[in-house]
Amino acid sequence: MKPDIQLLRINYLRGPNMWTYRPVLEVWLDLGELEDFPSNTLPGFNERLTAALPALVEHHCGVGERGGFIQRLHEGTWCGHVLEHIVIELLNLAGMPTGFGQTRSTSKRGVYRMVFRARDEQVARAALAEGHALIMAAINDQPFDVPAAVARLRDKLDDCYLGPSTAAIVSAATDRRIPHIRLNDGNLVQLGHGARQRRIWTAETDMTSAIAENIASDKDLTKTLLKSVGVPVPEGSAVKSPEEAWEAALDIGLPVVVKPSDANHARGVTLDLRKEEDIHAAFHVADKEGSEVLVERFIPGVEHRLLVVGGRVVAASRGEEFFVTGDGTHTVRQLIEQQINTDPRRGIAEEFPLSLIVLEEEPVICLDLQRQGFGPDAVPPAGKQVMVQRTGTVSNDCTALVHPEVAHAVSLAARTVGLDIAGIDLVTSDISKPLQETGGAIVEVNAGPGLLMHLKPATGSPQPVGQAIVDHLFAEDETGRIPIVGVAGSRGGSVVSRLVAWLLHLNGKHVGLACREGLFLGTRCVEKRDSSRWESAHRLLMNRVVNAAVIENDARSILTDGLSYDRCHVGVVTDMGGMEQLADHDIQDSDKMFKVMRTQVDVVLSDGASVLNASDPRLVEMAELSDGEVVLYAEDGSLDAIARHRAKGGRAVFLRGGAAVLAEGPAETSGANLDALLKRFGPGKTDAATLLAAVAAGWALKISPELIAAGLDTFVPDLHLA
Repeated sequence: MKPDIQLLRINYLRGPNMWTYRPVLEVWLDLGELEDFPSNTLPGFNERLTAALPALVEHHCGVGERGGFIQRLHEGTWCGHVLEHIVIELLNLAGMPTGFGQTRSTSKRGVYRMVFRARDEQVARAALAEGHALIMAAINDQPFDVPAAVARLRDKLDDCYLGPSTAAIVSAATDRRIPHIRLNDGNLVQLGHGARQRRIWTAETDMTSAIAENIASDKDLTKTLLKSVGVPVPEGSAVKSPEEAWEAALDIGLPVVVKPSDANHARGVTLDLRKEEDIHAAFHVADKEGSEVLVERFIPGVEHRLLVVGGRVVAASRGEEFFVTGDGTHTVRQLIEQQINTDPRRGIAEEFPLSLIVLEEEPVICLDLQRQGFGPDAVPPAGKQVMVQRTGTVSNDCTALVHPEVAHAVSLAARTVGLDIAGIDLVTSDISKPLQETGGAIVEVNAGPGLLMHLKPATGSPQPVGQAIVDHLFAEDETGRIPIVGVAGSRGGSVVSRLVAWLLHLNGKHVGLACREGLFLGTRCVEKRDSSRWESAHRLLMNRVVNAAVIENDARSILTDGLSYDRCHVGVVTDMGGMEQLADHDIQDSDKMFKVMRTQVDVVLSDGASVLNASDPRLVEMAELSDGEVVLYAEDGSLDAIARHRAKGGRAVFLRGGAAVLAEGPAETSGANLDALLKRFGPGKTDAATLLAAVAAGWALKISPELIAAGLDTFVPDLHLA
C-alpha cells in the first residue's frame, strides 16, 4: 500500500489571483513516496482510474485535444496532476462544470500547488475530499463508489450553491460583465457595486414592491383589481365553510374550482368539481393550505404560465396532465412510481422542473383519485387510464405562440398588481387566440416566480429569462460598476490610496477607501486598523452609498485571498518589493513575484488604465499585459521607458522643479506642487515617487490637472487622526 497524499494547506482564493480571474481552491500537496511513482509506474492504476471516471477522455489537458489527459497518464504524470483532473471530473458529474485547473511544483521536492475553479468553497472542498479518497483507492486497488460520491457532491451543491433561477440571472449578469456578490447562504445576490448595485432574491428584485407581493398573495383581492381594469378572471367568492362552498358553487354554476386564497405552486387547488361531497372535501384540503378558501368558476382549457419582466412577456409554458394506465396487477401508488416518477424531469432537487409525486404529501391528487373511484392502493383494470396530476405541471415552452392580445392582458395584470416580475397563470384552450375567443381567464398572479420551467422546458426551446431580468435591472450601457482604483505594492501604498481618494472626493464622489491606515467612508475614518484585506474592501463594494472605491493591496493579500474586485478602472503597481516575507508562499524569485503583482494589471478594464512605476524595468514589462491604457510615472522624466512611451503618444507623469509634469506624447502640463506637500508630510514620511503615483492615478481617472493640483495643495496627511 502506497502512503497517503498529504493535503498540507487548503486556501480559497475568493477573487482574481496569480492563477486566474476566477475564484479557485488552492491546495498544497505532499506526494511523499509517490513523487517517485508517476502514473505509468503504478500497476493497473490508469486502467482503474479510467474505468471509474470514463469521461476523463474528454479532458484535453496540455495536449489540447480530446484524450489529451489519457495520453499524459500513459506517458507518466505525477499524482498531483492526476488529482486535479479527478476533482474537476467529479465536479462535472455533480453538475458544476469546471474547466480550469493547474498543478505546479514548488521549491520543495514532492510538494505541489494544485488549483481548480471553485464557484463555491464548500462544494470545492467536498470535491477535493472525494477526489483524494478516489485517487488513493485507485492507487491501492481498493473499491470506491463513484455514483455515491457524486450523489454526495450533488447534495452539497444543492445545499450550498445558488438555486437554478438565481444562477441563471447571475450567469446573464456575468455575460454582460456585471459583477456580483452573494450576500447570504441562500439566493440573495448583489449585482454591481456600491451605489450602482441592484439586488435579486431568486426572481424578486429590489424593485419588487412589498405591497404588490401582498396583493398577489391575496387571490381574491388580485381578482378584484384585475376585473376592475378589464382583465378576464373567473367569477367567484370567498367562503368560510363547506356548506358555503356548495352554495357559492350553485350560485356560480358548476363545475367549479376550490382553492386557498394565499398558497403557491397549486397547493390545495382542486379543479372541475361538480358534486357536493367533492366540494366539501376540497374545502377541507384548501383550508389547510391558506387563510381563506375561494370557490371559482372552472375554466375549461389548459393551464399556462407566462413570465412578465418589466411589463413585457418574456416566456410562456403550457401545462400537461399526467395519467397512469392500469395493468390489472399494480396499485395506483406502484403505477405512479413506475410510469410517472421515473420521468427524468422529476426529482427532489431544485434543478428538476417537476417534483416527484408522493401521495402522502398530495391531498389534492388523493382527492382526484377518490373522485375517479380509486384509492392509492387500488388496482386499476388493465388499460384503464387514471388521472393523477392536472395542476402544477407547466413545463412545455410555447413562447412563440402567445397572441399579442394575450400578452397585453398578462402584462396589464402584472402592472395592475404592481409587480416588476410576475408569473401569470392563465387557463385557455389556445394561447395563440385572444382570451375573449377561447373563454380563457387569468386565474393567478404570482410574485417571485420560478424560472426553471422556462430554463429547462420539457419540450420547446429554453428562454433567456435570466438575461431579460438583468436587462430589466440595468440599461444597455450600464455595467453596475463604480470607479475602482486598486493600489498594489509594498511601499507608499497607503499614501497613494489616500491621495487618490481625496482627489475623487474633490471630484464629487462619495469615496470608500480601504488601506493599511484604516477604512474610510468619505473623509471619515470608520476603522483605525489595517484594512488592506479582502474583507474590508468587500464591505466598501457592498455599501450602497459608495460611488467610488480605492483599495490597497499587497502581494500577501493577493496570495491569501485574491483581489476583492473582479475588475478595476485604474490599477497602480508601485514596486515588486516584499519578496523576502513571502517564503511561506514559495515566492523566491522575481519571476514568481512578477506573476503575483501582474494580477493587479490583469484586471484593469479596457476603458481603464494601468499606472506603473517606470523606474522599475520589470514593472514596465507589465505594460503589454494591460487591457487598458498605460500611464507611466517616475521622478526622472528622461528615462528611456518614459521617452519610448511618450513617443507612441502615451501618458507619463514625472518631476520637474518640484512640480509634477503631466505629459501626453510631446504635450506637457505643469501641475501640482509636490515640494509643499512633502514638507507637510514631514521628513521620511513619503517621497516624490509616491506622490507622482497618486497624480498619475488621478489623471488616469480623468480628473483635471487643475483639480489634481488643488487636491495636493489641500491634502492634510493627518486628517484621519482628528
